[in-house]
Amino acid sequence: MSQEVIRGIALPPAAQPGDPLARVDTPSLALDLTAFEANLRAMQAWADRHEVALRPHAKAHKCPQIALRQVALGARGICCQKVSEALPFVAAGIRDIHISNEVVGPAKMALLGQLARAAKISVCVDNAQNLAQLSAAMVQAGAEIDVLVEVDVGQGRCGVSDDATVLALAQQARALPGLNFAGLQAYHGSVQHYRTREERATVSRQAARIAASYAQLLRESGIACDTITGGGTGSVEFDAASGVYTELQAGSYAFMDGDYGANEWGGPLNFQNSLFLLSTVMSTPTPDRVVLDAGLKSASAECGPPAVYGESGLTCIAINDEHSVVRVEPGATAPALGSVLRLVPAHVDPTFNLHDGLVVFKDGVVLDIWEISARGFSR
Repeated sequence: MSQEVIRGIALPPAAQPGDPLARVDTPSLALDLTAFEANLRAMQAWADRHEVALRPHAKAHKCPQIALRQVALGARGICCQKVSEALPFVAAGIRDIHISNEVVGPAKMALLGQLARAAKISVCVDNAQNLAQLSAAMVQAGAEIDVLVEVDVGQGRCGVSDDATVLALAQQARALPGLNFAGLQAYHGSVQHYRTREERATVSRQAARIAASYAQLLRESGIACDTITGGGTGSVEFDAASGVYTELQAGSYAFMDGDYGANEWGGPLNFQNSLFLLSTVMSTPTPDRVVLDAGLKSASAECGPPAVYGESGLTCIAINDEHSVVRVEPGATAPALGSVLRLVPAHVDPTFNLHDGLVVFKDGVVLDIWEISARGFSR
């Protein structure tokens, strides 16, 4: 084959506007715009009702088009989990970003300083040495950032857990050049996936009480604590109503996934599945088994295999690099070779990170493809 022929071969887009979903090249990540927009409106209304700012977490999707829509509906800004992850969002016009993580290392701090010259940036701290390093980096960059002391409210990950350290870090942040002390981050990630609503309520309220006690300590010491940020999709019902948080960091609510689907809901918030992995039946080896063309390179499975959506009697029983095996239960109709099925990923965040684009559709017809431009930005 000639080099000219080879150079002329290119991967076409997975779909074109106007295509039916059945024509989308698979595996492809797809977003039901109707359900997605309903989820955005429901969460923004919940935050507004409780007079709490919404700061959705972009680590869930890594897609600036999604963040822009959230901000347009009223979100204060967004969260990113890594410094590099914020780059495509700043480039897209997002101007208020909280890095909900500690930032350590000269390369990351230099990038943080550049971003802080272009947008309002805040970051978490839980260490005095890190605070001093951040200050030096911001002075060198000629920038300022807001810092929030991260407190451990039960997650057992980052964050300090004693009064003296919280107070000392806040005082140090106020004194150092290039830094503005803004408040506290109080995030409990584990509670998001406690299965019963009662258990999530109990643990979330305890986390809020811990955060409130640290805020009171600061205020009694003459230090303003204007921001208490935290919360997530599984606990947001209780976080918003606590009267403690000033910002909510939920992210997965816009899409939902199999793991959140295993939670008991039953309260005022019931978000819809809007995110699907489209996959084609590529093999029908037996009457009770079909094989799909999407595997671990298309869907994260640390929370389990994806679920087949809208089709009774089809159960995903195994997932490999490029295949998913679906059992056809007795009495169910096996999908034909070439059929395109919708799968619900078990965990949206790492699934988004496996794809370059998001096929956006409405009423079964493709509208657009949105770039997942922060994919792989994990530094």
